[in-house]
Amino acid sequence: MKLRRIIGTTLFYLLVAFIVVYTVFPFYWAIVSSLKEGSALYTVEFFPKNPKWGNYAAIFKEQPFGRNILNSVIVAVTVVSISLVLSVTASYALARIEFRGRTPLLLLVLSVSMFPQVAVLSGMFELVSWLGIYDTLWSLTLSYMILTLPFTTWVLTTFMRELPKELEEAALVDGAKPLTIITRVFMPLLWPALATTGLLAFISAWNEFLFAITFTLSNERRTVPVAIALISGASRFELPWGRVMAASVIVTVPLVLLVLIFQRRIVSGLTAGAVKG
Repeated sequence: MKLRRIIGTTLFYLLVAFIVVYTVFPFYWAIVSSLKEGSALYTVEFFPKNPKWGNYAAIFKEQPFGRNILNSVIVAVTVVSISLVLSVTASYALARIEFRGRTPLLLLVLSVSMFPQVAVLSGMFELVSWLGIYDTLWSLTLSYMILTLPFTTWVLTTFMRELPKELEEAALVDGAKPLTIITRVFMPLLWPALATTGLLAFISAWNEFLFAITFTLSNERRTVPVAIALISGASRFELPWGRVMAASVIVTVPLVLLVLIFQRRIVSGLTAGAVKG
């Protein structure tokens, strides 16, 4: 019995170690590759003997990469803020108010997120051109809402349904309006869900590429995925992988920090509603 427990524990830790290595090693290798140049990129080293920190400086000198990062931050934060505000109010209506066609409407919201981006690309391009916001950050904000709003609405509706009805009834007895119930009663309870959905929406907006390369034209309006894709070498056949990896590391670090900062709320949000009673 004791031997079986030891074997089980050993296999468990081996599996955990394998998962950690499998998930962390690509990021580690990106860091190592960002410190190499030329033929050194094709040699296997767990840490380069002569690290080339110039790759990090080069991406800021050769293109407005700082501006590209700022564009991504502005767009992602704006998209997350608008998505959460709209999805919280929509989820309250879909989860707490009885009306005809509520379930079909919720399924319609979810079905929007099932369409591939390329299927709505031409329509979004016509809309962006008609609104006169082509090659602006507003075009990205508007288009990214298609990706984030259905997801956040669906998830927050699920969480909203799990909240006790007694809280809402007590607030109504005290004369609270729906907006007051949302902001004063439900919002404090929804913070784990808001942190989870907000972070996932931020990652989606931060990494989006197709809409970003379609609706922006100038270097000053591009976001980091497009900026990384357009990094070029001395010739059209040479790609400076060291600078590409350096740029990838820079844009990945903020996401890692956000996950570490909000990890407790993320875990609470992912496990909320799993146990009733």
